[in-house]
Amino acid sequence: MSEPKATARAVVRVAPGIYRWRVSDDRIGGGESVGHAVVERGRLVLIDPIPVAEGKLRRLGRVEAIVLSAACHQRSAWRFRRAFGVPVLGPRGPGVSPTAGDFLEAPDRRYDDGDRLPGGLRAVHAPGPTEAMFALWHPGRKALFLTDLLMRDGRGPLRFVPDQYQDEPARTRETLRRLHRRFRPQVLLLQHGAPVESGARAALAAALERDAAAARAAREKRP
Repeated sequence: MSEPKATARAVVRVAPGIYRWRVSDDRIGGGESVGHAVVERGRLVLIDPIPVAEGKLRRLGRVEAIVLSAACHQRSAWRFRRAFGVPVLGPRGPGVSPTAGDFLEAPDRRYDDGDRLPGGLRAVHAPGPTEAMFALWHPGRKALFLTDLLMRDGRGPLRFVPDQYQDEPARTRETLRRLHRRFRPQVLLLQHGAPVESGARAALAAALERDAAAARAAREKRP
């Protein structure tokens, strides 16, 4: 739950009002971890933020809140809470106590499935990697923040986070099927890997089909 040691060098625009920054994360063997921000009318909401110079964020707008998608994504949230003087919103759910729970510090506000959040975001329960994990949907931007459901190596295809890092891999897959049926995103934002900036819904369908094909192949190999 500590911060990565590295600090992001740049904040990059992904789509109108949506930004990302990334680091090589020592806590996960040097894999890529990503922080995001949504800007609405000059107000900035940080999503699962990782280290980056505060000035780079201030140039985007006035920071008004920090949203955590899960207790495992606290990262730089508490340091930025003090730096910007803003509330941290964290999920409510099984395994998360009303005080700090799995959090190093207690969030200022708890949210649940369907709640409206700052920045025009909507909370969507996305269990599988862990029970109290949430995707975030921005209907105005048709953007879906997928947290730890999928990852991406470079600009390669989307793939599921390896099963050993999920509490319930089968439930993760059901969650993604549900999200694919429910939403028609134009942009997908990932915690680990590059975003999908076009053809997002087709990319979700392709990830599900590749995973199903791999599962069928594995079953056929069994004696």
